[in-house]
Amino acid sequence: MKRHYRAISSQSGVMLIEALIAILIFSVGVLGIIGLQASAAKASVDAQFRSEAALLANELIGRMWAGDRTQATLQANYASAAGAMYQQWAWVGANPSSPGTQAAPAAGTVLATLPGARVNPPTVVIAASAGTAVPSSQVTITIFWQVPGEAAVHNYVAVAQVGG
Repeated sequence: MKRHYRAISSQSGVMLIEALIAILIFSVGVLGIIGLQASAAKASVDAQFRSEAALLANELIGRMWAGDRTQATLQANYASAAGAMYQQWAWVGANPSSPGTQAAPAAGTVLATLPGARVNPPTVVIAASAGTAVPSSQVTITIFWQVPGEAAVHNYVAVAQVGG
């Protein structure tokens, strides 16, 4: 009786290696997508806080335009943390029945809206504008916040001409 021997092919095991390489490429792709999603979520949170800071700064500039716009009045009401209008904007709020305090700010105020703003309160600098026909003031509002879990303090700066 003759025995037939099959020749051992040099291709044995190649399909297994191809499958392992395909799994590796797929895994790297999935990890890339997960990393992209994480960075997109972080960018979304940063954009949210930046837009809230912009709205709060514009709100304060609107209050300045609606009231007495002389430099002395602006300095007294807004330039320091002791100013009544600054306090209302930063932590007291608009509800007289339940005003907030610096330790427990009212809803909608700067210190209640942005994380880390209590540690880094906003600053308002009012300076006289030179070279304008009508007396006016240059107002610089800097709002700070710190995203939870991050060491960096972010800021938003708004500069406006108020007066006249």
